[in-house]
Amino acid sequence: MKPLSPFSSPTVYIVDDDDAVCDALGALLGSVRLGCEAFATAENFLAVANREMRGCLLLDVRMPGMSGLELQRKLQELGIMLPVVIITGHGDVAMAVRALKAGAADFIEKPFNEQDMLDRIQKYLKQD
Repeated sequence: MKPLSPFSSPTVYIVDDDDAVCDALGALLGSVRLGCEAFATAENFLAVANREMRGCLLLDVRMPGMSGLELQRKLQELGIMLPVVIITGHGDVAMAVRALKAGAADFIEKPFNEQDMLDRIQKYLKQD
């Protein structure tokens, strides 16, 4: 996926250590001409994150190193206010509640319905 400037059209940022998930989301977003950029770790995303970014963030919970929920908290501390959609294959009600109370816009379990995912992403892109 081609990296996009934070000053171009809104971008969907994907932070997930599973290459297959990143590839599938990239293909899905590309099918409707949405720009995306994928990162294998929270730390990789944090290295480029800034307040000028526009779009939304699809964020896995369980990753090596910093977890998705830790990244979400760190972005808030830095004043980076991208809408966050938590995606996980290992979620439970308590985790969803924690994520939403911490400011996540949404919480989606894997596997997800593609059209539902696109609808939600479009909603958050418009809000941002």
